[in-house]
Amino acid sequence: MREIWNTTVRGVDVDPQTRCGHYNGDRDIIAIKFKCCGGWFPCYECHEAVAGHKAAVWLRSEFYEAAILCGNCGHCLTINEYMNCDSQCTECEAGFNPGCSNHYHLYFEI
Repeated sequence: MREIWNTTVRGVDVDPQTRCGHYNGDRDIIAIKFKCCGGWFPCYECHEAVAGHKAAVWLRSEFYEAAILCGNCGHCLTINEYMNCDSQCTECEAGFNPGCSNHYHLYFEI
């Protein structure tokens, strides 16, 4: 667990930019607010490891929720903003890992 931009991000070996023991490349700098518990985690594997319950996906009707934290600047993006940001923070323009889109189905109704 680590305090990042006044947000507690839980997970495995979380660094100051939200990278974790599972995903720790240069562009792995987001944390996701999980619908099921409201907790912030770098990835679904961190959630599985420490939350103690099954994850729930955000419904399309909830994509207005600010549920993505940029680990570079601390800006929170809505799910819609994140899914349409071309893997770049809308505030500081830091690059996000484009491969994260392969896991959208684990977090968001697709």
